[in-house]
Amino acid sequence: MRTFDIAIVGTGGIADFHAQALTGLAERARIVAAVDVDEQRLADFGTRFGVPRLHRDLDELFAAGAPDIVDLCTPPGLHAQQAIACLDRGATVVCEKPPALSLAEVDRIAARTEADGPHFATIFQHRFGSGGQALAGLVADGGLGAPTTAVCHTLWYRPDEYFAAPWRGRWETEGGGPTMGHGIHQMDLMLAILGPWREVVAVAARQARPTATEDLSCALVTFENGAVATVVNSLVSPRQTSYLRFDFTEATVELTHLYGYGDADWTATGAPGHEERVPALWRSRLTGVNSGHTAQFTQVFDALEASAPPPVTPADVRSTMELVAAIYASAFTGRAVRRGEIVAGSPFYERMEGTGAPWPPSAVPTPRMAPA
Repeated sequence: MRTFDIAIVGTGGIADFHAQALTGLAERARIVAAVDVDEQRLADFGTRFGVPRLHRDLDELFAAGAPDIVDLCTPPGLHAQQAIACLDRGATVVCEKPPALSLAEVDRIAARTEADGPHFATIFQHRFGSGGQALAGLVADGGLGAPTTAVCHTLWYRPDEYFAAPWRGRWETEGGGPTMGHGIHQMDLMLAILGPWREVVAVAARQARPTATEDLSCALVTFENGAVATVVNSLVSPRQTSYLRFDFTEATVELTHLYGYGDADWTATGAPGHEERVPALWRSRLTGVNSGHTAQFTQVFDALEASAPPPVTPADVRSTMELVAAIYASAFTGRAVRRGEIVAGSPFYERMEGTGAPWPPSAVPTPRMAPA
């Protein structure tokens, strides 16, 4: 079993989750370096996780020895430039969500990857819990009947203080509000289960938060298979929950959690005539794997050992990012948006806010960001 040398770039809060997962996979992963422009934060991170090499930037990192994998945990506005810099040096990249600020950036990243490496994978850990994988398999083999409708609600709460971080709540550094940075996890899982979407009708609003971006969006998404989903992404919901529901002709499957799930967070209910079959079938597919970074990193290493692209590939993530862009495009233009419509030349291809949000810009000054 191969052990991969990994460099973590960006040592803020999310990096701890990555490092904890990698530390728990010690036979397969070794954190050999970390990178951050904040020297004290970098030093503290190095001490917590016993990282032997600490660097101020990517040039310094690669000059000291290229890792097998670069794990990007920096703010979203830095992802594309850093990913391309690492791919161009031959390193595979695993990147926190969202992988970029726009479809254009996703396409530029994809253009730097090759079938035999270097590879690029986005962290969408909800795909990898056994509940999500079980449901995707049952949909693929028709075990629950045809999909009819779905609910995908990310109802979270973030106070004004959350946006004190200079990159949050701004189109140019975060790429969007909860549609882009929070509900994207649930939407990605929905797409992994239901497959390609066809059309979106949406609204977005800035209800209460001191941001340039939305703090609420609501959408109706029609899928190629005919299913229709309601999607809500909120940062103004005091009773927080993440809720997904999938209705089929023979069953309803529901997931209620917040930031991660286990098998016990799912329920499966059979339609009349399937009351016993569906719960038994559902239980037979569960394997006790929680969603989380450990589950995804395990599959990343499995794929790389097999000389295959690791999940979630640029092609996979593009569908999710295109749905995000389409929600903004529909909300800001007041019309339905079809998959494949946002292409080069569209304002929503280069920037998620496209033609501009229909509310005044935030009075908070634009931040300056230094690359890690």
